Amino acid sequence: MSAAHTRRRLIVQKLVQLNWGLIGLALFLGGTGIAMLYSVAGGEFQPWAQGHLVRLAIGLGLMLLIALIDIRRWYQSAYLLYAALLVLLVLVELLGDGNGANRWIRFGGLSLQPSELMRLGMLLALARYFHTCFGDKLSHPLRLLPPLALILVPLVFIVRQPDLGTAVLLAMTGGAVLFAAGLGWRYIGGVVLGLGAALPVLWTQLRDYQRERILIFLEPERDPLGAGYHILQSKIAIGSGGLFGRGFLQGSQSQLDFLPEQQTDFIFTMFAEEMGFLGCLTLLLAYGGILGFALMIGVSARSAFGRLLACGIGFSIFCYMFVNMAMVMGLVPVVGMPLPMISYGGSSLITVMALMGLLMSIHLGRGFEMPSRR
Repeated sequence: MSAAHTRRRLIVQKLVQLNWGLIGLALFLGGTGIAMLYSVAGGEFQPWAQGHLVRLAIGLGLMLLIALIDIRRWYQSAYLLYAALLVLLVLVELLGDGNGANRWIRFGGLSLQPSELMRLGMLLALARYFHTCFGDKLSHPLRLLPPLALILVPLVFIVRQPDLGTAVLLAMTGGAVLFAAGLGWRYIGGVVLGLGAALPVLWTQLRDYQRERILIFLEPERDPLGAGYHILQSKIAIGSGGLFGRGFLQGSQSQLDFLPEQQTDFIFTMFAEEMGFLGCLTLLLAYGGILGFALMIGVSARSAFGRLLACGIGFSIFCYMFVNMAMVMGLVPVVGMPLPMISYGGSSLITVMALMGLLMSIHLGRGFEMPSRR
């Protein structure tokens, strides 16, 4: 039997063993995004639905490619990938371009948001580091310095863009990996107390529009036609959806352009108005299915690297989903946060599909052991 035939046979075996339930959920959520973006455009396929379809197809291909790569190769390349994405964040400082924020770099007709992709690099790097000391419960404070650096260095660049929402969620994701790796409660309590004491200083460092968003979160009615307009209209739209929704393409708030940023940050509001409570429940079950698969894959992995990586991926997807939905319902301040696989945005969609590909790579290599040294 030739080497080429053996490789093809192994690829076919891996394809059969893929987590097709996870792939099905990705297709469902991506298809929901296409339908909602079609509705945003008033029943036209362009411009957002077509772009989302193309990116979803690319993302699915990337997800399968990442899934078929041996998880041990991802372990070996974790630090290299992190360093490459950190270089992209530095390039944003020099070459960045964006609408009111310096978050994107452009390559010809393509734009890339490195802060989104950094989720992938940070999770891989943290999982590799903690793989070597998972059983030690991080008893020595000096062992915290490398992982804290892995988290804080990219945060400095992301905050400068400025993209405070992404920075906070990236920090929360890193913190979840620290906790899963055995970070003691005394360290967690110290961080919480330190942040509480630093709140007055942090408030003075916020930009005017960031402080305004927090004030509007506390009292949306203080400026109903200005800063509070977005969240008030969002609540009206969600409430008008009722149990069954107004129907596809029938949302009055969305179709009459009362809602801002319907294709990105506020797409869940449009979905809630048109599909109602039952539609929202279905969407939550789909996301819950992804989180359930992440938990099962993490539990079944033999290596600490696989377990921690699966934990971080699941928590990252949950954070983005929760913050987006809570934001449009007025439960957290308004931040620029897409709904995973549904909102329009290439970097976000590709990143989530890549993370799901890593989940399936962990699943396929769940019986593998990783090297015990860095």
